[in-house]
Amino acid sequence: MPPSGPTVWLTTLGCAKNQVDSEKIAGRLGAAGYRPADSPEDADVVMVNTCAFIEAARRESIDAVLDAARARRPGAGLVVLGCMAQRYQAELAEALPEADAVIGLERYGELVDDLDRLTGWEPVRPTEPSPMDILYEVRRPAPDTPYAYVKVAEGCDKGCAFCAIPQFRGAQRSRPPVNVRDEVADLAAAGVGEVVLVAQDLAAYGRDLDAPGGIVDLLRFLGDVEGLRRLRLLYLYPREVTPALVEEMAANPLVAPYFDLSLQHASGPLLRAMRRPGDGDRHLRLISEIRAAAPGAALRSSFIVGFPGETPADVDLLEGFLSEARLDWAGFFPFSPEEGTAAEGLPGRIGPDEMGERLRRLQEVQDAITAARSAERVGSEVTVVVDQVEDGTPVARSEREAPEIDGVVLLDRGEPGEWLRARITGSYGADTTGEVLA
Repeated sequence: MPPSGPTVWLTTLGCAKNQVDSEKIAGRLGAAGYRPADSPEDADVVMVNTCAFIEAARRESIDAVLDAARARRPGAGLVVLGCMAQRYQAELAEALPEADAVIGLERYGELVDDLDRLTGWEPVRPTEPSPMDILYEVRRPAPDTPYAYVKVAEGCDKGCAFCAIPQFRGAQRSRPPVNVRDEVADLAAAGVGEVVLVAQDLAAYGRDLDAPGGIVDLLRFLGDVEGLRRLRLLYLYPREVTPALVEEMAANPLVAPYFDLSLQHASGPLLRAMRRPGDGDRHLRLISEIRAAAPGAALRSSFIVGFPGETPADVDLLEGFLSEARLDWAGFFPFSPEEGTAAEGLPGRIGPDEMGERLRRLQEVQDAITAARSAERVGSEVTVVVDQVEDGTPVARSEREAPEIDGVVLLDRGEPGEWLRARITGSYGADTTGEVLA
């Protein structure tokens, strides 16, 4: 192990996939001798892992970079990482003179060398290099939480009209199953009970590896990892949700029956304009098939509001779909015209005031459904994991709640990392309360 070197403070914006990258970056820097700082003011290098998914995320990323620049001590370096650095490297380097380096995704293999040059540190290190593509790197040690995200693929082959991810993340590249299992096994050995599998197009995992069993075989391959208590899948493209996958998620006791379906809308013509499959009726059929196979399954989805050409009738259709589908969880996002996408220049743009009113209306409908679905759980018994204790109250999740995005189960007792049986005793909007059973 090289001697302790300069200190680094790293902050992350965006999705769980970015969080995985940051955890691997932190592990790589730690193995190279860099030490984590407690704050940007204490760091020799301040790093910001940015998000470029939509305009609001880009603004938040720029604000975070500027905040980091103001917070760092004199002489400390500032490095911009992530999706914005990949997509707008030249523009950021010119627009942000505060940044000492702008390092895109494809240059993560050079990150340690870049930091050595920036800090002037000249350690003697082992000669074995880290993988150039951070996707295939198995991160150690595990993060200090009861759950962890594992990215099983990078990039996407879909051509959705609103999405720029394939432009800067590239085509889908799946990790070999053994590579995924090694990371999951290391996390479980370190005490992580729940592993959340993520990818831009998770259900299509393995297609580029010519692996016919794909994600189903991967779930089975991970089924006997010692210490693993729960697997959760996020980001399922509806056309890729096959009967075999539904059956596996319903029957495999390790896999949470939690279906995160990327539906986007219920209007068929609008979905065609988005270059997406399905319509409200086909979505409902898929939901019905899932609930028939897994009656207790939790369902989440996300929807774009204000896509060019969306009419009041389309919004009515989506509202009716929500009322009939009765999803447990749903998120609503305003359309953002992304540079270089097919939807960027489409006519029929919706004004911000009208878009905001549509978002508010749909969110209110879904909030009432979510509250009703939570109330239906009162009296049931569930297995929960305690994520943390806030103000003396243990905050836990059952198989129905994904970390960070859904409601929680507030318990009468419990410690972080404990797995417990509890009876749901009450509900408050999206959250429930639970009594731990002996």
